[in-house]
Amino acid sequence: MTTLHGGGQAEGATQAWSNATIEIDEAAVVAFTAALVRERSVFDPGVSSEEGAAKLVIDKMREWGWQPEIAEVAPGRPNVTVTVPLGGGPGPTLGFEGHLDVVTEGDASGWSVDPYGAEIVNGRLYGRGSADMKSGVAAMMFATRSLEMAGPLPGNVKLFVLSDEEGMMTGVKHVVATGGHVGVDGVICCEPEGDEVCPTSKGALRLRIELTGKMAHGAMPHQGRNPIPVLAQVIAALGRYEAELQEEFGVHEHLGAVYVTPTVLRAGEPVQMNTIKARAELWVDVRTVPGVDHDAFVARVRRDCGSFAEQSGIDAFVEIIDDRPPVDTPVTDPVVASLVTAHELVTGDIPDYGGVPGTTDGTILTVYGGVPTVVYGPGGKWIAHQADEWVAVEEIGRYARTYAEAARLFVTGAAGSGAAGSGAAGSGAA
Repeated sequence: MTTLHGGGQAEGATQAWSNATIEIDEAAVVAFTAALVRERSVFDPGVSSEEGAAKLVIDKMREWGWQPEIAEVAPGRPNVTVTVPLGGGPGPTLGFEGHLDVVTEGDASGWSVDPYGAEIVNGRLYGRGSADMKSGVAAMMFATRSLEMAGPLPGNVKLFVLSDEEGMMTGVKHVVATGGHVGVDGVICCEPEGDEVCPTSKGALRLRIELTGKMAHGAMPHQGRNPIPVLAQVIAALGRYEAELQEEFGVHEHLGAVYVTPTVLRAGEPVQMNTIKARAELWVDVRTVPGVDHDAFVARVRRDCGSFAEQSGIDAFVEIIDDRPPVDTPVTDPVVASLVTAHELVTGDIPDYGGVPGTTDGTILTVYGGVPTVVYGPGGKWIAHQADEWVAVEEIGRYARTYAEAARLFVTGAAGSGAAGSGAAGSGAA
């Protein structure tokens, strides 16, 4: 059991709370993390899904007297949300967000431990999802419980424990579509970021380009309309777009460069190499930084694909598979400031700002829900999706303490006051 005394005193109504005590049962947080890891929550239709892990979350919430809401966003894929009043009347609502789905373990022979054994070795808890991100889910839940028990405080905490972050993010999209984010003033996404506070995230735009011509014999190409040479023109154009965007936007301090990457190409079959196929397809993964206009990019792809295709008598179709613009939450926003101050209070160190190289559920909450988000959670920044995934046992309890302190600062408006709150190191964040 770790005791954390309130810090960062503010004037007036928050003064009484400043001397309250937050207690975190670190052994219980670690045990709950291990229980979640033992539940294989890979989405594999007919084999496994998030249901088992969600049941553990629901049972724990009900054990604490909470009343979670469960929404099945797809068969076997539940979202679990709950609003926890902190007992002090009206005030801001802070959200914590995490997901229960994990990527496959892959070839188990590549692991030195059971991928779902949740073994603790030399201070590390191993297993698929240990860092990404079941330790974050456990920490945010126990942090919220500790605040509730230490109250009263103004405002609320809302927990979002969601499905399908690793896929098309249907869980968080369901939250926004149904208004589940309304009334939430800021969200901490508890993804693993190696002690960095990440208010900015790279954008992701996925496109499918389909070109349709006319089938013909390879010996008589003049009788057909071959889409493959046109596809080559498209690929060359994408390379030019990437170079131009990299020249315009440079290398972002936390996110790196813009990338326009062809990832899938389909056109014909080797067993019929003497036949010109009528159809060719290309999938493109575009990764952007703040300032890149996704709509303008798509319009340019459509215009140029149409022009190349028209010149060869080919039909062109460009489909947006998914559109996740970049996130750039101001570092002065209360959700970021509260987290920075809390990290300093708990660890004694000023955290570094960083950026999320991919996208998280926070992208949807901010871009489409209008809720400020910041990403910060236990686990190494680069350990996700690898064999022998692990999280330091020490981090699980520490992040629970930091989350609890961040929530206290957020709902009382005390962020940045007192001894802490001098700001993250190496900021430079826009």
